Amino acid sequence: MGDILVSTGRLSTQDALRILHQQKVSKKPFGEIAIALKVLTRADVDYALSLQFDYAYLSDKESDLSPALIAAYQPFSRVGENLRALRSQLMLRWFNADPHNKLLALVSPGTGEGRSFIAANLAIVFAQQGERTLLIDADMRSDPANGQGALFKLRGGVGLSGILAGRTTIEAAQAVPGLARLVVLPAGAQPPNPQELLGRVSFAQLLFEASQNFDVILIDTPSGTKYSDAEIIAARAGAAMMVTRKDKSQLSDAALLSQRLQDQGVLLLGAVLNDA
Repeated sequence: MGDILVSTGRLSTQDALRILHQQKVSKKPFGEIAIALKVLTRADVDYALSLQFDYAYLSDKESDLSPALIAAYQPFSRVGENLRALRSQLMLRWFNADPHNKLLALVSPGTGEGRSFIAANLAIVFAQQGERTLLIDADMRSDPANGQGALFKLRGGVGLSGILAGRTTIEAAQAVPGLARLVVLPAGAQPPNPQELLGRVSFAQLLFEASQNFDVILIDTPSGTKYSDAEIIAARAGAAMMVTRKDKSQLSDAALLSQRLQDQGVLLLGAVLNDA
């Protein structure tokens, strides 16, 4: 641990030697002694442990990705723990139930309910577990500045819309620096016909190809009650999870979306309530 902290500039060589000397006397863990001596914070120790045990972790001092990626910046926070609990449930109910179950659509009745936030952070915790994870932003209705490409600070404007229009391939998906095993495919330029693009065979082909190369594929979608895109996407995925927000989502809208998805044969695995 000391070598990691010194090499990343979080700990001086002199302080590292002080800690090692104290460790010989007290037999306490390196990190606990460093915190007691006030030369490191708990966040510093957690960061070193994450590198030591190959656990993807971002430092706000070394990354400019969105602070909304809490699972990467603060993986040991209450939000991080809740996301891991959600990951466990999804693994048990869907991904581990059948080796062919690799696709999951994240849906929500309206906008501003935290669907993209959940999708991004859930993708991170799956990657942290060692799953080869692909996050697809299939919300081609919203401004790209508010999409997954902006959260992960992806370069260029090519994405899903370009693939479905036949102008590029899955190579448009980008690995995320500092988050091993996570790849993100942004929505790309806003097309005039997103529903028609999603209905093309090229979308099914894309998902099939992705399933050959990834363990977990999460798909972010547009508002479920405003557009039919979410139904098309969820039907292709076979399963969906609904995201709602406390004091914002309407129960009637959530019930309507749930019924529409089930009418399409989609397995609705459950719902997440934001700000509970």
